[in-house]
Amino acid sequence: MDFDSFVLCASTADLAAEPAAREHADAVEFRMDLASDPLAALADYDGELPVLATNRARWEGGGAGDDTDRLDALATAATTHAVEAIDVELASIRGDDGERVVERAREVGASVVVSTHDFEGAGDAETMATALDAGLAYGDVAKLAVTATDRQDVLSLLALTDEYDRAGDPVATIAMGEAGRHSRVVAPLYGSRIGYAPVDPADATAPGQFDLATTAQLVDELSRR
Repeated sequence: MDFDSFVLCASTADLAAEPAAREHADAVEFRMDLASDPLAALADYDGELPVLATNRARWEGGGAGDDTDRLDALATAATTHAVEAIDVELASIRGDDGERVVERAREVGASVVVSTHDFEGAGDAETMATALDAGLAYGDVAKLAVTATDRQDVLSLLALTDEYDRAGDPVATIAMGEAGRHSRVVAPLYGSRIGYAPVDPADATAPGQFDLATTAQLVDELSRR
């Protein structure tokens, strides 16, 4: 998957929703951790949009349990025809044998997004930069999602995004929560390479998400001004 420019992902646990996403999305983020039989769904998938496979652990806001089984499933997903990228937590790479999943993705030509999520806060610029640097050391894109408590948190994140983009380092940044909600449509203007939105707002997979059509419209309108 090419992350040289912004990629808007329709986040879903049901690949049957892909046709409804085609008008607005560039890819589908398939939340394996929220699906009942994700590998079977990937094997049967015949949609048009490429898939970014995510199998998020419970300890980082997802629905998957046992890390060995979770990572095994993600490594298998990387080999399926529709999957062009996978998402692996930085913490998994560092401590839960997740590096083997990265290696498997490399073997089959899938891109790797290395993600860090902080549901408690944002941290200072140095802390955020440390997470992004570590993600870039392993992946094609470093993703950082933090929880903003005020506008200053969002400004710090956007400034950091701009800094990495100017240096040619691909990052995806999101300020979660109400205080950071606008970052989901503004961050691409500062160089964030990936956005996430549900087709149906009732199916939001993270705090503060707009629905897909709204996200696509706002990003498009802002980028043309």
